[in-house]
Amino acid sequence: LGFCAGYNFFVLQASLVPFEVTAFNLVLQFWTDKIPLVAVIFFVLICYAALNLFAVRWYGESEFWLAIGKVTLALCMMAFTFVTMVGGNPLHDKYGFRNWDSSKVSGAPFAEYIKTGSLGRFLGFLACLIQASFTIAGPDYVAMAAGESEYPRRNMPSAFKSVFYRLTTFFVLGSLCIGIIVPYNDPDLLRALSDARPGAGSSPYVIAMEHLHIRVLPHIVNALVLTAVFSAGNSYVYCASRTLLGLALEGKAPRFLARCNSNGVPIYCVGVTLAISLLSFLQVSNNSAVVLQWFVNLVTASQLLNYAIISFTYIRFHKALKIQGISRDTLPFKSAWQPFCGYYALVGTLTMAFVGGYTVFLPGRWDVPSFLFSYAMIGICPVLFVFWKVLHKTQ
Repeated sequence: LGFCAGYNFFVLQASLVPFEVTAFNLVLQFWTDKIPLVAVIFFVLICYAALNLFAVRWYGESEFWLAIGKVTLALCMMAFTFVTMVGGNPLHDKYGFRNWDSSKVSGAPFAEYIKTGSLGRFLGFLACLIQASFTIAGPDYVAMAAGESEYPRRNMPSAFKSVFYRLTTFFVLGSLCIGIIVPYNDPDLLRALSDARPGAGSSPYVIAMEHLHIRVLPHIVNALVLTAVFSAGNSYVYCASRTLLGLALEGKAPRFLARCNSNGVPIYCVGVTLAISLLSFLQVSNNSAVVLQWFVNLVTASQLLNYAIISFTYIRFHKALKIQGISRDTLPFKSAWQPFCGYYALVGTLTMAFVGGYTVFLPGRWDVPSFLFSYAMIGICPVLFVFWKVLHKTQ
């Protein structure tokens, strides 16, 4: 199971790199589409290679300041939403919750999707739930630092709690703000989600600013979003390469991948990660928004499988404690409602993993790339599990 989970997590991290490169190009199109797409991809990948091979000692420092920028941007956008919705904008438009009013925005607040009526509204909700599954990752990354943290039994529980509450706050409030400032059927928003034409890279916040005739600020926000996207891709190169290094050190990947340079950088692991990042060039022959959705599907399935494995592991751990008569009160941290939450997470994540690409099975919607990106890891993970168990005859 560890072999299967390790490679699934590596695929998850490595796939996020071309996702961020594709997103970088989309955001850049807010200003111009004159820069050759190939040049943009090469520039970003070369920067990632330089930062991870030659300037890795600056990685932690740069990510610290970039993280502060991301938090500041999120807080400012929430403040922007509140101020403008009560009339603090050049148009003095007190729009409030207008975009949730069905008399002003047809279909709001529960828009129909694919079908009409109650089924269409349910499918609309399901589409949002599938998209939200993409953002499920976050708290699990804290565990990667456990082996290098000081006093992990004391510090890690508080770290997990704070990350969980902060991510929940930002995601929930961020989603709420986007629903307030832009209607779901806004033409510019729909163009951003489908056509990927110049300007489509702008975020819902930028679209709202342009509608309200706010100058300069859209360029500042788009620039900050661009740096956030670049920073995220750089982080994923680091995490993916270190995941592959861990597999190599455990003998679950070719030994040559464990070789590091004089600075301790696993150069071959970084090379493999960047090689996978060449999938970014898919957008050369396809619509950028379509390619972005492919990677969203792949990453979402991998993340859900990752959490399913975590949930299953915890359920077995909980069972082992019970059989051996060890009280959970002796552990550094004890979560509530267990093992119910473990079973709930296991069933929920597995269900969403299989539901994620359901639209390809609807009449007239079959698409081979979408099917492969949605269900590839669901088929590969069991194969990896059986392969390792048969090869090493593990218990």
